[in-house]
Amino acid sequence: MAQTTNKNRTWITGAALLLLLLFGYLPAPAGMTPSAMRVIGIFAGTLLLWLTVSIDWPSLLCMAALAAVPELGMGAILSSSFGNATFAFLMFTFMCTYALSQTAFVRRCAVWFVSGRWAGRGPWQFTLLFFSSILLLGLFISPTVLFVLYLPIIEEIYQVLGVQKGEKSASMLMMGLVFCCGISSGMTPIAHVFPLMAMEFYHTSTGLAIDYAAYMAFAIPVGVLAAAAMLLLFRFVLRPDLSTLDPRGAAGLREGLQPMDRREKWVLAIFLLVVALWVVPSMVEPVFPEFYAYINAFGTAYPPLLGAVLLSLITVEGRPLLQFNEAMTKGVPWASLIMCAGTLAVGSAMTNKAIGLTAWLSQAIGPVAAGLAPAMVVLLFAVWAAVQTNFSSNMVTVSVVTAIAVPICLSMGGSVNAAAVCSIIGLLASYAFATPPAMPCVAIAGSSGWTTAGALVQYGFMLMALSVLIAVFVGYPIAGLVM
Repeated sequence: MAQTTNKNRTWITGAALLLLLLFGYLPAPAGMTPSAMRVIGIFAGTLLLWLTVSIDWPSLLCMAALAAVPELGMGAILSSSFGNATFAFLMFTFMCTYALSQTAFVRRCAVWFVSGRWAGRGPWQFTLLFFSSILLLGLFISPTVLFVLYLPIIEEIYQVLGVQKGEKSASMLMMGLVFCCGISSGMTPIAHVFPLMAMEFYHTSTGLAIDYAAYMAFAIPVGVLAAAAMLLLFRFVLRPDLSTLDPRGAAGLREGLQPMDRREKWVLAIFLLVVALWVVPSMVEPVFPEFYAYINAFGTAYPPLLGAVLLSLITVEGRPLLQFNEAMTKGVPWASLIMCAGTLAVGSAMTNKAIGLTAWLSQAIGPVAAGLAPAMVVLLFAVWAAVQTNFSSNMVTVSVVTAIAVPICLSMGGSVNAAAVCSIIGLLASYAFATPPAMPCVAIAGSSGWTTAGALVQYGFMLMALSVLIAVFVGYPIAGLVM
């Protein structure tokens, strides 16, 4: 089996290298420059490697190939990838969230939700509060980290409440954990790569920025409605028997939970400061425009940089709140971050005016899209993003769909809001919860014994379809008003 795998890898790598090296020498369509052909070949070859081999070293290969394009060069590629503010933003944010994950805060919040008086009133109230805790914490914690943090919590819930493997109630809780991790990661760009990448691609293409507050103004309502749709699916389609589930037993989860210590309080205070610096300025801009302009001038990467510095600087009992070496090795997902750098470089190359690819796409595809109703254009890209993200890398999904969507939307004379479409793509690229290739947590949950891969596929795709409709017919109008 290993020999077959290695042989396939060799063939795929060879095909990808041919695309990277030789595609630019093929005859170009009318109006397309040779450099645009080279960029297309580099993107196609890298995409093949991303989907089949790996996401890390092919991203470095992609940047090396792009640097050889005459209109770009090494300096431009480094500036648009590792030198991009998005790369720094993600690295510093991952460091801050790692410090938070090392405290008992996440477990404390989850236990507070599911062991309260209201949760004890009935199994559906308990279920609602359990999922609500995931959604709330998922607003600022990456989905994979959140899932890993919640695994021991849900295992303890199963044990305390006497839930057995094979029961529909067990499957519902595990599927809900997976679904809510995905939904919450699309609700904010805080510590979430996919919405941020879509926002950055729009910024690179147009020079205009999508405000954090504006993004959340549409994404949070969409996420809440998607979570409500998930509960309706569980209640009326899955229809679990919850008669044996006594949520009053969840009070036992509080046993052994110690009060917040100084370390946890300091980490939480610093993290809340970082979030406030991201969100509050936009909210107070109409009243305090000078304050907004001053804070906004620092950029989005400054608050988590400040947070990482404070966490490394402040010590409790002789130990810093954040061990720098540990955070860099265990808290930063470098493979994803390097791929993010590669996709930023590709996005910059595709939208480079000297390359001319965006202009060519607008001229070639724009008239076709112009023949569609604006709502159908939005629906087309929403469905594309939602389906692809459940079969391939989320970051690849964002890169591919936004690269095609932005020039088409911009060519439609303002009938389609390109910023809103980009935001929907970033949101739905996060809703990767139906198949094992979508996210690691899907594969883990499907093999856990508490639910099955078949159940995740069935209910994941039903939820995906409902989420697309919510994003297009509820989220897009809201996004159009605030962007």
